[in-house]
Amino acid sequence: MAPGLALPAALLAALLALASPSLTPVRQRGFCAFYGACGHNPEVNASLVPSEVPCLSNTRAQLASGAVLALLRSVCPELARGQNGSARVCCSLAQLHALRLSVGLSGAVLARCPACARNFANIHCHNICSPDQSLFANVTRVGTRVGTDARPVLQYQLFYRRRYAEAAFASCQGVRLPATGGYAISTMCGRYGAHLCSAQRWLDFQGDKNNGLAPLQIDFQLVPDGVEPGEGIAPLDVPAWRCDQAPDEGQEACSCQDCALSCPPVVPPSESPPPFRVGRVDGALLLGALLFASLALAFLLASLCRRGTGQVVLQPGGHRRRVGEGWQRLMERAFRRWGAAVAARPVPVLALALLAAGGLAAGLARLRLTTEPVELWSAPGSRARQEKEFHDRHFGPFLRTNQVIVTVPGRPGTAYHSVLLGTKNFSGVLAPDVLRALLELQEELAGTAAWAPAAGRNVTLRDVCYAPLNPGTPGTADCAVSSVTQYFQNNRSRLALRAWQQDGKPPGTVDWHDHLIYCVNSPLSFKDITALELSCMAEYGGPVFPYIALGGYPGSEYTEARALIVTYSLNNFPAGDPRLEWALSWERRFLEVLRDFQSRHRHLRVAFMAERSLEDELARTAAQDVPLFAASYLLVLLYIALALGEGTAWHRLLVESKVTLALGGIAVVLGAVLAAMGLLALLGVPSSLIIIEVVPFLVLAVGADNIFIFVQELQQSPREPGETREQQVGRVLARVAPSMVLCSLSETLCFLLGALSSMPAVRTFALTAALAVALDLALQLSAFVALVALDSRRQEAGRFDLCCCCGTGKGGTAGVGTGLLRPLLERYYTPVLLHPLVRPAVVLLFLFMACSGLFLLFHVSVGLDQELALPEDSYLLPYFSALNQYLAVGVPTYFVTTGGYNFSSESGTNAICSSAGCDADSLTQTIQLATRFPNVSYLAIPATSWVDDFLDWLNPMARCCRVHQSGEHKGDFCPSTSSDPSCAFGQCVKAVRRPTPDEFQRFLPWFLQDRPTLQCPKGGLGAYDTAVSMDSNGTILATRFMAYQRPLRTSQEYTAALRAARALAQRITGTLRAVPGTDPDFRVFPYTVTYVYYEQYLTVVYEGLVTLALCLVPTFAVSFLLLGMDARSSLATLLTIAMVLLGTVGCMALWAVPYNAVALINLVAAVGISVEFVSHITCAFARSRQPTQVARAKEATVTMGSKGPSRRCQPGRTRRGTPCRGQRWACTTPTSGTRTRTRTRTRTRTGTGTRTGTRTRTRTSKRTGTRTRTRTRTGTGTRTRTNKRTGTETRTRTGTGTRTRCPGRAEPPCPPRAPPPPLFKLVLSQPGLVGLGWIGGGGGEVLRRGAQMSPGLGTWDSSWGTGPCGTRGHCGARDMWGHGDMWGQDLGHRAMWGHKDFRAIYREFL
Repeated sequence: MAPGLALPAALLAALLALASPSLTPVRQRGFCAFYGACGHNPEVNASLVPSEVPCLSNTRAQLASGAVLALLRSVCPELARGQNGSARVCCSLAQLHALRLSVGLSGAVLARCPACARNFANIHCHNICSPDQSLFANVTRVGTRVGTDARPVLQYQLFYRRRYAEAAFASCQGVRLPATGGYAISTMCGRYGAHLCSAQRWLDFQGDKNNGLAPLQIDFQLVPDGVEPGEGIAPLDVPAWRCDQAPDEGQEACSCQDCALSCPPVVPPSESPPPFRVGRVDGALLLGALLFASLALAFLLASLCRRGTGQVVLQPGGHRRRVGEGWQRLMERAFRRWGAAVAARPVPVLALALLAAGGLAAGLARLRLTTEPVELWSAPGSRARQEKEFHDRHFGPFLRTNQVIVTVPGRPGTAYHSVLLGTKNFSGVLAPDVLRALLELQEELAGTAAWAPAAGRNVTLRDVCYAPLNPGTPGTADCAVSSVTQYFQNNRSRLALRAWQQDGKPPGTVDWHDHLIYCVNSPLSFKDITALELSCMAEYGGPVFPYIALGGYPGSEYTEARALIVTYSLNNFPAGDPRLEWALSWERRFLEVLRDFQSRHRHLRVAFMAERSLEDELARTAAQDVPLFAASYLLVLLYIALALGEGTAWHRLLVESKVTLALGGIAVVLGAVLAAMGLLALLGVPSSLIIIEVVPFLVLAVGADNIFIFVQELQQSPREPGETREQQVGRVLARVAPSMVLCSLSETLCFLLGALSSMPAVRTFALTAALAVALDLALQLSAFVALVALDSRRQEAGRFDLCCCCGTGKGGTAGVGTGLLRPLLERYYTPVLLHPLVRPAVVLLFLFMACSGLFLLFHVSVGLDQELALPEDSYLLPYFSALNQYLAVGVPTYFVTTGGYNFSSESGTNAICSSAGCDADSLTQTIQLATRFPNVSYLAIPATSWVDDFLDWLNPMARCCRVHQSGEHKGDFCPSTSSDPSCAFGQCVKAVRRPTPDEFQRFLPWFLQDRPTLQCPKGGLGAYDTAVSMDSNGTILATRFMAYQRPLRTSQEYTAALRAARALAQRITGTLRAVPGTDPDFRVFPYTVTYVYYEQYLTVVYEGLVTLALCLVPTFAVSFLLLGMDARSSLATLLTIAMVLLGTVGCMALWAVPYNAVALINLVAAVGISVEFVSHITCAFARSRQPTQVARAKEATVTMGSKGPSRRCQPGRTRRGTPCRGQRWACTTPTSGTRTRTRTRTRTRTGTGTRTGTRTRTRTSKRTGTRTRTRTRTGTGTRTRTNKRTGTETRTRTGTGTRTRCPGRAEPPCPPRAPPPPLFKLVLSQPGLVGLGWIGGGGGEVLRRGAQMSPGLGTWDSSWGTGPCGTRGHCGARDMWGHGDMWGQDLGHRAMWGHKDFRAIYREFL
C-alpha cells in the first residue's frame, strides 16, 4: 500500500471496528444487507415525503418478476439488464415505489441533464436494490418493531469508490435551475450551497435523516483508489456517465448551460477599446496641441503681414455694403415710425398688449405639468418607449419597488459555534434585537391602512401587493416580501425557537443562528437539517435568496452581511387606473411609517425608498425653489430700478427714479413667459419643472439687456431742436431696435432648432424658450415702448414715480449721463485691451482656451446619477449611497420576444431551450454564455426559461403533468398533490420527448397555473404565469425570459449595460429568424425599468452636437442678413459663440459636471445668452462710423459695455469740474453767452449745385430760459469727373449759433477758444493719418489717397458730428475727431489720429 493511503485505510478500519459486525455478517455477491419495509423511523419527527425504513435482512437477493421487474426497468434500468431478462434485487415492490417517488423528486430538477439524472438515480438504485448490497453496505444500528421479529434499520454505512462518487457529482455540478438561474446542486448540498459543495458533502446531505427526505441516517464513506476497507467490504465502483455523454441512444448529452464539457470553445469578447494614444502621449492632447499651434501660427503670420500697413481704415463700400446700408435705413425708418406711433398712443397699445398676453396666459388653466421621469427624458417614439409599451401591454407595468436598508454602524460582530454546522461569524446587524425590530416594522406595515381620497376607502397591503402564488384573492401572508426574517416566516416564535440537537458532534442547543446558516446556503429547502425542523421558504411560499435580502457580505459569507434589505413588491397600474391611487396612497403611508420607525430606533441607520419617492422629492425641490426664484426676481427688479434711475438731485429723486418702469419691464418678461406657456398649453404641449425654473431667468436675461439698451440710449440721446417726445422715442428705437431684433431673432431660431431634439424635456424647453423670447421682443417693442413714453411724460410733468398723482410740479428732462462703467471702460479697459501687444495675446489666450476645451470635451462623462437631481437634505441620498454600497445583484432584465415565432414546433422549442437536445446557440444558451463575461455583458445570472421548466414539467418521471384517467374529471388536469387513483399512470406524455404542437397548446396553460410544490417544484405559477402572453386561441403573442444584471453603480454602467443587452438581443434575433416558420418581423429586445431613462445617453452626444450646431446656423444667417451681408462680423459672432461653448464644456470636465439632457438644455441656453451679448457688440461694431477697426471695436465695447447704472447732470451743471457730456458749448460754471463758429470745407464731389438755408428757432422752458439758434448754410460746388472714383468739388458751409441761458443771472460768457495756427502741407505719416493732409486753422481740404480714403468724409452724419456743427453735434461729439473737443487734450487718444498726442506732432512740425 502506498504510504499516502495508510491514513485513509486506518480511518476506515476504525469505522468498521465501531460498527457492529453481527448486523451484516455475510458479505458476498447476491446477498442483501436489508430488504422490505419496516415502517416509519421513530427518530424522524417530520418528513416531507412519508417513507419507510428497510428491514434488516442479510439474505440472498430476490428474483425480480412481474410488476417488480417492470418497475425496476423503469426506475433502475441498469439493474434490470440481467441474462434472459431476469434480475435479482434487494428491494420489494413497496420499496421500488418509494424509490420511484424519490427519484422523481430529484428528476424534476435534474432531468434536463440526462447523464446527471441517471447517475443520481443509480446511486439510490444501487443503495436500495443492488443484488450485491452486502458488499458495500454495512448496517450499524437497528431498532425494534413491536409485535414482530423484524428489525428496522435506523443507520448504515455505504462504501463508494471515490472516483465513482466524484464522477457522479461532476455530472450534476453544473445543472441549472431555470426558475432561479442558480444551480440545482444548491438544493441538494444543505448548508454548503453550490459554491462549497463537494462529492462528500453532496452525498452526506442525501443521507441526512433531517433533510426531510431521507427516512434514516446514511453515512457515505468515499474510499480512495488503492485503499481496501477490509472485512470483506468492496466499495461500489460502477461506471458513471460524464455530462457530455448520452446514457442511451435515444437521449442527448447535457447542454452547454448544464455541462461545461459540452460547450464549444468560447472566445472572450473584447472589452472597450483602449484610449487613443500616440506613443505614451494622449492622442486627444496631442491633436489639441497641434491644432492650437497651427491656429496660433496662422494668426501670428497674418498679424505680421498686416503690421506694416498701419491701422486698417474703413474701406469704401461696394454693392453688398450699399445693400446693407439700404436695409439698415429701411429698418430704421420703419422702427422710427413705429416708435413714434406707439409713444403717441401708449394707453391703447398697453391695453392691446395686456389683452393679447392675458389671453394667451389664460391657457395656463390647461397646463399639464410633467413630473414622470419617463415622460421627461424618453421620447414617445423612441425605441425604449415603444419596447416599454409593448412589455406593459402584454405583461403589465413593472412592479413598484419599496425598499428598506438597515445597518448598525460601529457594532462589532460575534462568532457563533454551531454544534451541527461549525463556527460562523455573525455581523453586528445580524443580532436578535435588530431582527426583532425588523419584525416589528414588517408587522406594522402589514397591519397599516392608508386612506385613498379618490376611492373613498382605506387601502391595506393586501390590496396592492404582488402575490405570485395567490394573485386572485391574496391575503397579507401571500404578499411577496423579501426579508431575512422570512426565513422564519416572519414569526416571532420561530425566531425565538431553541432545540436540542441530539446528533451533534457533540450534542448541543440549536437556535435561529443554525437555521439562518442553513437557509442562506440552501434557500430552496422546505426543511433544514437541524432539530428546529423549520422551512427556509418565505411566508408567501416562495424562496428568499440571500443576495437580495442581505448586503455587504464578503464572497459568499452571508452571515457577515453588513446590511439587511427588506423589499416590498407592489402591483403597478397604468395611468388612469383607479388602483394606481391605491398604490400611491399605501406608499405614502409606507414612508410615514418608516420615518416614525427611524425616529424610534436611533441606534439603527435606516435608509428607505418608495416608488413614488423620486417624483415626490423633485416636486418638493421645485416648491422649495419658489421663494428663491421670487427673491431672485426681486433682486433683479431692484437692480433694474436703481440702474435706470437718474438721480440728478435729492429733491428730484422721486421724480427721476424708475421703479415703475422696472416693474413694467419685469411684467413684460413674465407676461412673455406666461403667454408662451399658456399658448403651448392650449396646443397640448406639456410643461416641466425645468421650464419653470430656467426659462423665466433666460428670458429675463434677454429682456433686461434690451431694457438697459433702450432706456439708457434714450437717456443719453438728448432731444433735438424741434423734436417732440414721440419723435425722440421713435428715433432712439430706430437706433437700438435692429440690434434687439438681431439678438432676439437669432435666439428664437436657435431655440426652435433646438426643439428638433428627440428628448421631450429638451424639446419642450426649447419650444417654450423660443416662443417666450419672440413674445418678449414683441411686447418690448410695443408695451415697453409705451411704458417708456408714459414714464417720460410723467418725468417731464414732474410727477413722482409709483405715485403719479403727486409731484413737484417742476418737470423737464434730465441731462445726459456719463455712466459709472463708461469712464472705466474708456480710460482703463479698452486702452489696455486694444493695445497692439495685448490684442494678439488675448486672441492667443482664447484660442488656447478653445483648444483646451476641445481636448477636455473627450473627458466629460456622459450620464446623470440620480443623486445629483436631489436636494442635499433628501432622505433618498442615504438610500442611494447604501444601495451602491451594499446591493449584491442588479435589476432584472427581460429578454422579450414578439409575435411571429412558433414555440410549439420542435425546431422552435430547441432554438429557445437550454436543456439536453437544445441548440447550442439557443436563446437561453446565448444568454448563459454572456453571463460568463459580466464585465462585458453586465449580466450576472442566466435567464429563467419557462420553456425548459415546461419540458421538465412534462417529464414522465416526475408527477407534475398528469391527467385524470376516469371519473367525472376525466381528461382534466390532475395536480401533483392529488392522490386520486384516477391520476395513476396518467402522465401527459409517456416518454421523454418534445411535445407535439397540439400537446404544447393543451398543456402549456396547465403548466402556467400549476402551483409549485415539493412533489412538483416545476409548476409555473408565480414564476411564469405572467411570462407568457397568449390570445384566446392559445397563440403566443409575446414571452419574456428574465436574467439579472450585475450591480450597476453609475449611469455610465447603466448605459453600457443597455448597449450590451441590445447587441446580445440583436444576435439572438438573427438566430431565431433562421428557424423555419418565423416571421421576418419577429425580434427579441431587452427590457428593464431603467432603460427608458438611460437610452438617451446612447445618442445624447451626437444629438447634442447636432443641436448645438443647428443653433449656431441661424446666428450666422441672421447676423449676415441684418448686418448688411457683413460676412466677417457674422463669422466673428459664430466663432465667439463656438469658443464660449468649448470653454463651457472644458469647465464641465474640470469640475466633473457630467453631460446629459440637463446639461444640453443649459448649453442651448448658453448659446442664447451668448448670442445676446455677442450680437449686441457685433451690431455696434458693424454700425460704428469710426474709420478704423480698432476705433470701431473701442466704440462698440464702450457703448455696449457701459449699459448699466449711470450718473446724470442737469443742463448747465457740472460734476467734478467736467462739463456735462452732450451740452452745446457748456461752461465749467452756469453762464450765458454767445458763440459763433464758421466752418468751410472743400471736398471732391460729382455735380454742381448751390444750397442755401437759414433756420431760426426760439424756445422757452422752465429750466433753460430762452434759447435762440440761427444756422445759415450755403454750399456751391463744381465737379469734373473722369472716372467713377475721382472728381473735384467745392463746397462752402457756414454755421452760426447763438444761445442764451440762465435768465435773470449775470454770468460771464464762456471764453472763446482760439483757433490753432495754420499748418502748411503737413504730411502725416503717423498711424491713423493715412489719406489726410492740408489741414489749416478754420478750414481745410481733404485729399483722396486711393482706396485708403474714407468714403466721403462728412457724408454719413457729417464728419464734424452727428449733424452740422451747431445743430446736432459739435466737432467731437460722435465723429472722427473723438468724443471731446476737437482741439482738446484727448485728440491724440480718442480720435482717429492714433495713439500719439496731436500737439506733439504739431510741435515737431514747427
